[in-house]
Order: sequence, then structure tokens, then C-alpha cells
Amino acid sequence: MLSEKGKYASATENRRFVWSEIIWPLILELNDVAFTLKQFQNKRDKICQQHNLSINVPSRGLASLQQKGIILKEGTLYSIHYKLIPYMRLRAGCDYATAIREVRLK
Repeated sequence: MLSEKGKYASATENRRFVWSEIIWPLILELNDVAFTLKQFQNKRDKICQQHNLSINVPSRGLASLQQKGIILKEGTLYSIHYKLIPYMRLRAGCDYATAIREVRLK
């Protein structure tokens, strides 16, 4: 994650990274629409170690995905938007662009 980028470009890059490297693989691993903070943290730690990244990047990315409505928080559980469930059931690839497009389609 490069810091020379503008604030919005960095936020988008963080969201893309967290979605493609942590959340979507975690959803497919669990085969469930929801995950706990602990499950996210375990996956985040592994990915950060592999990519030699600070855990701050994914933490900001998770919050940003919540703001965009892709991830919903209910109590201690995080879940994906209901329009993304068919992708999970098919075990299909779902990149950030697809996720944001699906969530924004009404």
C-alpha cells in the first residue's frame, strides 16, 4: 500500500486488498456468510505476515468495507451483503468491483 496516493485511492486500495486477500477467501473457507472478529484477525495476521504488511492496513479496510455496505456488523458477527450470497454458494470468484456493483444495484 503506497502512501504517495491520495486519501481516497488508498482507501479503495485497502478495501480491494482486504476483500480479495482476506474476507472473500475467509468466506469461502468457512462456507458461511458470516465470520467473527477473531476469525478475521487470524486470517488477517496470516496474510499480513505473507505480504509483510502492518495489520493497520486490513483494519482500515474492514471498516471501509462496512461503510460501503459490503460488510455488515451485527453484534459480534460480520456478514456479507445478501446479494453476495449466491457467489458464495457457487464458490465463485467475487472481486471487489463485482461486490461493490452488486451491493449498489437496487
